Amino acid sequence: MRRVVITGLGVISPFGAGVGSLVNGLESGRSAVCYMDEWAGYCGMNSHVAAPSELKDEKKIPRQQRRSMGRMSIFAAQAAEQAVADAGIDLSGMRSDRMGCIIGSTTGSAISISRAFETMLFKKDLSLLPASMFFQCMSHTAVINVAQYLGLTGYVMATSAACASALQAVGAGYDLIRSDRQDILLCGGAEELHPSVTGSFDVVFATSTKYNRTPDKTPRPFDRDRDGLVCGEGSGILVLEEYEHAVNRNARIYAEITGYGTNGSGAHISQSDSGSIIQCIKETLGNAGTDPDEIDYINAHATGTEQGDREEAAAIREIFGPSVPVSSLKGYIGHTLGASGAIELIASLMMMKKNMVYPTLNLDEVSPDCEGVGHVKRPLGKEVKTLLKNCFAFGGINAALVCKKLIS
Repeated sequence: MRRVVITGLGVISPFGAGVGSLVNGLESGRSAVCYMDEWAGYCGMNSHVAAPSELKDEKKIPRQQRRSMGRMSIFAAQAAEQAVADAGIDLSGMRSDRMGCIIGSTTGSAISISRAFETMLFKKDLSLLPASMFFQCMSHTAVINVAQYLGLTGYVMATSAACASALQAVGAGYDLIRSDRQDILLCGGAEELHPSVTGSFDVVFATSTKYNRTPDKTPRPFDRDRDGLVCGEGSGILVLEEYEHAVNRNARIYAEITGYGTNGSGAHISQSDSGSIIQCIKETLGNAGTDPDEIDYINAHATGTEQGDREEAAAIREIFGPSVPVSSLKGYIGHTLGASGAIELIASLMMMKKNMVYPTLNLDEVSPDCEGVGHVKRPLGKEVKTLLKNCFAFGGINAALVCKKLIS
């Protein structure tokens, strides 16, 4: 099997465009969560908080290509452009069939889907639907739009596993490159906000509802007073590359991916299960040839839900005990759903680069059911040579990834 490294990063987050904006927001210790005034008009919707990203400079994308892009695809295209530039890749000089992209999301463009149904159901006039809307609504809209925009003709795939989508995209890319199917892949995820997105979590009692008037106090991963997740939006894209290919072109290498694992719980369609999480993490560590005591940092999925945080904490406690630093980034940028695995992995790689662990925001008092874990409650200076990234999704889907710093 060939080695796989990360050579480029791009991100659109609630803190703005670019990796620098994400890092600055995290280092400032501030929350990007805000009150969504317009959501108060939806009957039966209890959560009115979210972490929106700014749609900016979209007209730099030629109109002919932008017509098929919804909000999430624009985010993905912009993040992908950043990642390619960061990796120093000249697309015109790459062998076309050896470079592709894998980008996941929860659904297609939620805004476009809503507009399409409003037109069909209320106006009952299909002629009012623009031809491009279908391409915005497809479940693989982000990846096909990025592939078309950048002219990528290698593997083009979409992972759709809710909150595990982006990490599964990275994991799939890792498998394709190490098995000699591709040399370079753009991998990650994208998501966009809409009342229907938060509402889908609201109806299963998974959203935060107690902090509508104090949005910077939620979500509260692992905290005693946590009451649910807060949806965010954006995109994270990473350039995965075969090690020798990267070395031969003198590319900067952020880290090597050494292990990946994913599984299903088969236990409950909406509730996390510590047993299957333990199995997933152990499989990932085994694939990486890494012992638990070699992990320097765990970037937790922890969204602020009662069940999810409890089960993840139980799994971490079982495998690692309290010795490994653990933090969640959801308190800063909300839960960016299908993009979260990539955005948070990028942030984790920046922690690796800076030898600094960012704490869990809004973790004032650790909940009794989340104790026994090495929670980071304030910035922690620490060398991070090996990290573990967790992602868990509805449907009992678990995913985990191990990255290791290359020591020259």
